[in-house]
Amino acid sequence: MKTQTYSLDYPELVVPMNNIAGFPVRPGNFETNGAVPLRNGVSFTVHTRQGTSCELLLFHRGKEEPFAVLPFPEEYRIGDVYSMIVFDLDIEEIEYAYRVDGPYDPKKGLLFDKKNILLDPYARAVAGQRIWGEGKVGAYHARVVKDVFDWGDMPQSKHEMCDLIIYELHVRGFTCHSSSGIAHPGTFAGLKEKIPYLKELGVNAVELMPVFEFNEMGNARKVDGKVLLDYWGYNSVSFFAPNTSYAAAMEYNQEGTELKELIKALHDNGIEVILDVVFNHTAEGNEQGPVFCFKGFDNKVYYMLTPEGNYYNFSGCGNTLNCNHPIVRQMVLECLRYWTINYRVDGFRFDLASILGRNEDGAPLNMPPLLDAVAYDPILSNVKLIAEAWDAGGMYQVGSFPAYKRWAEWNGKYRDSLRSFLKGDLWEAGNAALRVAGSEDIYGADPKSDDSSYIGYAGYNSSVNFLTCHDGFTLYDLYAYNQKHNEQNGWNNTDGSDDNRSWNCGAEGETDDPEVLSLRFRMIRNACAVLLCSRGTPMFLAGDEFGNTQYGNNNSYCQDNEISWLDWGLLKKNRDLFEFFKFMIAFRKNHRVIREKLPNAVCGMEPLRTHGARAEQELSPNGGTFATCFAGYDREQMRDDIVYLAINSFWEDVEITLPRQYGGNWYLSVNTFGDGQGRYCYGEGEEIRIDGSFVMRPRSVAVFVRREY
Repeated sequence: MKTQTYSLDYPELVVPMNNIAGFPVRPGNFETNGAVPLRNGVSFTVHTRQGTSCELLLFHRGKEEPFAVLPFPEEYRIGDVYSMIVFDLDIEEIEYAYRVDGPYDPKKGLLFDKKNILLDPYARAVAGQRIWGEGKVGAYHARVVKDVFDWGDMPQSKHEMCDLIIYELHVRGFTCHSSSGIAHPGTFAGLKEKIPYLKELGVNAVELMPVFEFNEMGNARKVDGKVLLDYWGYNSVSFFAPNTSYAAAMEYNQEGTELKELIKALHDNGIEVILDVVFNHTAEGNEQGPVFCFKGFDNKVYYMLTPEGNYYNFSGCGNTLNCNHPIVRQMVLECLRYWTINYRVDGFRFDLASILGRNEDGAPLNMPPLLDAVAYDPILSNVKLIAEAWDAGGMYQVGSFPAYKRWAEWNGKYRDSLRSFLKGDLWEAGNAALRVAGSEDIYGADPKSDDSSYIGYAGYNSSVNFLTCHDGFTLYDLYAYNQKHNEQNGWNNTDGSDDNRSWNCGAEGETDDPEVLSLRFRMIRNACAVLLCSRGTPMFLAGDEFGNTQYGNNNSYCQDNEISWLDWGLLKKNRDLFEFFKFMIAFRKNHRVIREKLPNAVCGMEPLRTHGARAEQELSPNGGTFATCFAGYDREQMRDDIVYLAINSFWEDVEITLPRQYGGNWYLSVNTFGDGQGRYCYGEGEEIRIDGSFVMRPRSVAVFVRREY
């Protein structure tokens, strides 16, 4: 023991020091996990429940052998937490990792092995994966990073959930194609270059597929001479670190600056950022998988294990994170807070979120502690929480997810009912009508209820409506293929869903038949119009607005190539489709009555009514045509806001009648069949007046507005 003078971000203090491996050290900040840079040192803090000792390993940048090994003295341990400040470190030149010793008994779920080099579970940056496609050689190391980003006085977004139009995209695939025409394809910077496009389209939220650190080479393989990667990124390596291969510039010791610049630029343009997060499993896999982090720190704590010490697999990816264990629950909460504070993220979409409601033995919990904690956390009170309310273990909770009045859900029932009805499954009319109206049959409780025992959410704010997402067909492929075509994935077309509810419009795949192509694009317009005129929060997949195709592949998780990348040449080719999406997005924004329940309309029209082809006709459960009318008084515009959506899924003309008893006039705003001259929509002042009845052409959608004049 010797005495030295060091500043720990305080006035100069004389503090007692130990010397370990040639470095001055002292006990660190036990309350803050991870590696935190100080003025003259770094505080390294980590915990293990059943480990018996811990070592800190220091590496020169890019090297696999440590240049220093620093065992944590027992006096640097409080409870299960080890913490040590190491002085005289140049954080730009080092990487770090840990080794943990303890009992090894796989049947009891104990996998401690002092030879394993372990990544810090709270690592803010992971070293060695900078270049996409090169992967990680050797063990994972972390980097010490400092936050030098200035957010200024940027406030949190004030968008309500129902006001969002969510655009799901893959950071790499969005700009990687040579047709993207940008300077930094496949990166955060490349996405930033496309913000003017997003603004023109009109979306106000992007949902980014996983941007946490993952190893795209982790499950790399060759099929027919083509290298297939873990392209989507759903096998997380680190929950606190952005994916370094998505950065165009080298960021050795800055905390995700390029991602922060992207988020700030999106916010400056009125676009929220929602992250797709994967807290249901990790990249460590099952019994045959590697040990590089959680398995080595506390396998029995972090994963759901069978009585024999094997891994429950409710994720379909080999292991299942033990989310409701207090330690794991704390980590997930700290992670969400971290991204909310340090990256100003506006929301999170939770992959296979039903797993977050399972007990340690996999049984569903009535009031899951994690979901409760996230719902009521004060830091997270304004962020959007969106659940994929099912998992690979068979739990399906759409409409019953434990939501605590905070969680919204991907509405899988909306997707299924509307896909079926729009392609001509007429018996789905009743279900489709319920989904268009906001799915109040499954989200119908009072959202303003003060009953603290009620854990469900309520109403249209719960439903994220979608017809397409990354997992499945694109919107073009939904009307170009009867079956999936995943042969290039290498599993003999056995992977991916068989329940696609798609229709090829008369020809499988690519065709030059003008009638087939005309029908396909009309079906796409139908889907777009219905989605954006449905109550709930609409979401669609990037590229749907200009007819992007994946050539029938409905599970492109491994395809880092033209199958998954957006072909921006289609934007020029299908510009009229883009303009239609653009119009429908603006139309939704201009009609608040679609998005939320307004005060009663002055004219006396019912707030919500669904009927058959004729206004006085009840909806037939097997009818091919129905209409939904939203009515209310818009205080901002000081006038009634009335929108009438009519859907004809029948393959013949159908005459509809519009309500007449409330006065005013009806005007046609949208007709997906078109006028024969290539026009499908009409702005305010251009609409076509309709006198009581209208002939719906085969397989078409029409949207009307009511005005006093």
